[in-house]
This record gives sequence, structure tokens and C-alpha cells, in this order.
Amino acid sequence: MSHTIAIDCMGGDHGPSVTVPAALAFLRAHPNARVILVGQDALLRPMLPSSSDLSERCRIQHASEVVAMDEGPALALRNKKDSSMRVAANLVKDGEAQACVSAGNTGALMAISRFVLKMLPGIDRPAICPILPTMTGHVHMLDLGANVDCTAEHLQQFAIMGSILASAVDHLERPRVGLLNIGEEDIKGNEVVKAAAVLLRQTGLNFVGNVEGDGIYKGHADVVVCDGFVGNVALKSSEGVAQMMATALKQEFKRNIFTKLAALAAMPVLKNFKHRLDHRRYNGASLLGLRGVAVKSHGSADAYAFEQAIARAYEAAANGVPERIGAKLAELHAQPLVAEEGV
Repeated sequence: MSHTIAIDCMGGDHGPSVTVPAALAFLRAHPNARVILVGQDALLRPMLPSSSDLSERCRIQHASEVVAMDEGPALALRNKKDSSMRVAANLVKDGEAQACVSAGNTGALMAISRFVLKMLPGIDRPAICPILPTMTGHVHMLDLGANVDCTAEHLQQFAIMGSILASAVDHLERPRVGLLNIGEEDIKGNEVVKAAAVLLRQTGLNFVGNVEGDGIYKGHADVVVCDGFVGNVALKSSEGVAQMMATALKQEFKRNIFTKLAALAAMPVLKNFKHRLDHRRYNGASLLGLRGVAVKSHGSADAYAFEQAIARAYEAAANGVPERIGAKLAELHAQPLVAEEGV
């Protein structure tokens, strides 16, 4: 079955110079997919191939306005109704596309997506859910910045959404769900986290208990749940440590002629190490809880990274993630919260 992805081509730090080549590369890798390039026609059209199979699966939807990276979400929502970001979301709402992708302003994308696509019944707040590399593969972690103050019920909703996303796109029958905490023991954590643990045991999810910060990258869970404040701090701290290690490694290998020779000998290992931890491979965070699929790319993403975000949106749409979340919530609301089999 063919699925169409609406792409905000004007968003991000680089705009069409990254988003259009990424879209074309995505089409080459996905023969059944289609894309709608949303943005200023005069800028986008010269970048398309004149005649090929790609041009038949790719069309332009003109949008006259652009949401700036530093623009306030409320202003973007109220004053720029013909922005490329808003038009892309509207294409999903109208059924012309099954997902939208943007590298633009995160707050604006969240506000516009929530206003245009609406929330699923039973979900109070959308959550940002990226994929992070681990020792055993990868982990879905939410929320990473959309909601800094959460209740236990919000964390329960995040767990349900994250579990269904992991089940759908990773084809896991029962994804392991962990609750980010300062210790593995049940007595650890604040009152919200303790209450959330009680609720998670009543959902039928494969809840494996509390996960400490190091457990995120050790692969102790397939889904890690936390509020947006804690999640964003954990993510940025991890990125800082990774950058520090990369810088220190380069400095040590450049120290003298012997270390430079050692670097030359270690080059194959270093290349594999770089590929394994390449953050571009994991680009694209799903905005969960909406009635449609919306994916946020990092603003500074290059073409390769943005292509991964488009693929992330395609997977979510092809596997019916919003529909699965809605069905699970309807199931929970139709019966008492007791332990059950499956997700």
C-alpha cells in the first residue's frame, strides 16, 4: 500500500537545500512511497528532476509563509496560516497525506499539530518520542521536552503510546517499558513516579519497573518513560558526554607521531564506532497522542539525517500508530484497570 508524506521543506536551519535532496533519496529507497513538498514553489521546482519515476511520485504544494526557528508558537499558529508547516499538517488532516515531517521550530510544530490534527481521545498531552542508540539496539524515550510538569496519569499515557509505537515499528510483541527513576527499588523516586508505577502495573503493558539513567543506554527497556524536564536534561547530558568523548579521542590521537600512527591502524574500528553512534541514524522524533502522524527532525539535520526522519514518519503511518494507540485507549476505558495479556 502506498503512503504519502507531507514535508515542510522550508523549516530547519538549511531549508530546501537539505529537505528536497532528502525527500528524493527517501523516494529512491521506498518505491511505493509518495511525497508532497510543501513550500515556496519558485524555490522548490528547480530542484526536482525534470523527468523520472521520482517526479511522478512527488508533487509541490505551494505555501507562501515560513515559520522562523525563533518564532513564538502562538504567533506562528495565529498569524501564519499559510506557512509550510501549517499546510503540511493540513494535508494530513484532509487525508491527502498520512504523515508530515518538519525540521522547523519545535514549539510551533507542536502547537500547529495539536490544533490541526487534534488529540486522540484519552490523551491529555502530546509527547515527543525520539529513538536513542543503546548497547543492544535502540530505545524509544518519552517525553523529551513537550511536557515539563506531568501527573502520574500523563506518564501512564506516555507509556501506552511509547509501547504501541515500539510494537508497531520494531515489530515487538511485548515491548519492555521502564520508568526513569533514581533507583530500581519501588520505594525510590518522587510521589508522581511512585504513583505512575502503580498505574503502569494496571495497564497490561510489559512494565519492567524502574530504570536508572545508565539503564537507558544499557538496553534495560525498549521504552523509557519520564516527564519532559527530566527527559530533556537526560538527553542533553548524554549528547554532551558523547561530544566530550569524541573531542578527547581526537586530541589523544593527535598528540604525537606515535598516537597518529595508532589512529591510522585503528581507523577501521573508529569508522565502525562512529557509524554505530551516529546520531543522524536516529533522527526524527514522533509527536505521539495526535490523530495523525507528525515527526520532528533536528533543525540542523543534513540530508541523510532528514531522510531518516521521513522514513520514521513513513513507518509510523504504514503501521497505523495513531489508530493502534486509539484502539488501546478505548480498550482500557471499556474495562477495569486490571493486569491483562498483550498490548
